[in-house]
Amino acid sequence: MDMDERIYELHADICQILANPKRLKIINTLRDKELSVNELARRIGVTKANLSQHLSILRQRRVVLTRREGVTIYYRIANPKVLKAFDIMRQVLFEQLAENRKIYKVYAASK
Repeated sequence: MDMDERIYELHADICQILANPKRLKIINTLRDKELSVNELARRIGVTKANLSQHLSILRQRRVVLTRREGVTIYYRIANPKVLKAFDIMRQVLFEQLAENRKIYKVYAASK
């Protein structure tokens, strides 16, 4: 397998990992600072068991990093470029929604 193919596979793998609303919420919640598992679970509104599954996947793909302080584990975004990609995708989605609204208004006005 050549390097191009390997990069496409890795790209698809990351996209698949990020194709989960809870994991996207985790990434967005960790945007500004690192948080403990307890605080992250509280902010996202999931059980610690469910959160741990998602964090494990994100950690394996190096989307998040951990730091231990005593018995508490803190999570943070591994690379700020992940947030840039997150923000660009959200901008695209908001632009699509705005365009859909315009199309609907034109359609509704013609009825």
